[in-house]
Amino acid sequence: MASIELLLSKARRHYPTKIPPSLSPFLRNHFHRFLSSSPESAPDNPVPKPNARTPIQVQPVSYKPRDPPQSPPKDSSQSEASYNARRPAEPNAQDQINPEARTWSREDLRYLKDMPTMSTVSYPTRVAPLPEDRMMAEGEGQEERKERGDAELEREARRIQNEQRFAAMSRIRGEVEMVPFPTLIKVEENDKAKVKSVYDLKEAIRLAKSNARTTFDETLEAHVKLTPEMRRSDLKLDGSVRLPHGWGKKFRVAVFAEGADADEARAAGADIVGGLELIQNIKNGSVKIDFDKCLATHAMMPNLKQIAKYLRQLMPDTKKGTVIKDVSNAVKEARDQGIMFKKDKTAIVHVGLGKLSFAEEALCENVGAFVNALLLAKPAGLKKSSKYAGYVNAFHICSTMGQSFQVSIQSLSIAADRYTRMHLQ
Repeated sequence: MASIELLLSKARRHYPTKIPPSLSPFLRNHFHRFLSSSPESAPDNPVPKPNARTPIQVQPVSYKPRDPPQSPPKDSSQSEASYNARRPAEPNAQDQINPEARTWSREDLRYLKDMPTMSTVSYPTRVAPLPEDRMMAEGEGQEERKERGDAELEREARRIQNEQRFAAMSRIRGEVEMVPFPTLIKVEENDKAKVKSVYDLKEAIRLAKSNARTTFDETLEAHVKLTPEMRRSDLKLDGSVRLPHGWGKKFRVAVFAEGADADEARAAGADIVGGLELIQNIKNGSVKIDFDKCLATHAMMPNLKQIAKYLRQLMPDTKKGTVIKDVSNAVKEARDQGIMFKKDKTAIVHVGLGKLSFAEEALCENVGAFVNALLLAKPAGLKKSSKYAGYVNAFHICSTMGQSFQVSIQSLSIAADRYTRMHLQ
């Protein structure tokens, strides 16, 4: 058909006139019948002309699956005929897979055709043993079981003996005995931590002196723990006390006085004595503040305001008893025996009451004097307090480098009452 169209196209080039468009389909059909080998009569069901847009439908074709080839035996002496005769008839692959469904598609048989054949396996039947057989078996193994039981008993006896021997050795060496798990070992607590010992005053002093191990003469210190209410800032506690047997140290005393009072202070043994010149020297820094106590007369108090920031806690005060009239007696007390005490922020008073080289009776009298002064300095605003209860919680004494011992309140009360009878009455 394509050749006819090519022929017509070439004829148009040589033919001057154009072929009418109505004759073109007629000529095409005429030449098609002429070249076709089919009869002139048109078929009843003409095949539609394929179009480039409509796809051609392809009908699937199914083929019968091929049987797997049977390999003849390797023995050349045995003929193939005898092999086929003795070979049992194998069922079809479709019957082995699923006898009920025998129609398989080509795609399914593609995966199942090479499936190996599986033969059935038979197991021998098991028969329960009879009582007679069981009795015979027990009779045969009775001797073996007896020998095995004797061996286990011997092994257990050896293990027990080894454990007893190890426990005896551990007791001899002082080690801890074996305790089976999960038994817990109770730890023994220290009895001293449970009960705090409270000692009598004389016994506590004796223990403090016996525990001194240093080369120098240690100081007997007293630490008084007051009630928590004494932590209030409005409750002030400061005072001084004259120890009957001294503190064991000579204090350096400075006296601000002029005229006859200055001469009297020098005669009593004051270390530094002066008036306006001494005040000016301290202000300029030419005189160092290396004294422990500071006394002044009433006439010199207005001039001491200039050096108040230099004196600080040493500043004379009428409440502390450092503003004096009798100069000689005040200098002697301040130089030899007088000590001052004051509470800190935690309501505890720390003070030294003598040296450990003193006799026990002397230290007891010093402690009694301090306890009496402590009771006299009790503030008036303290509520719910008797003589000691509600004011003093605990009283401890110790050496400078030694252990502390708590003193009973009863022995402190006895010492304070004895000091009152002997020195104040």
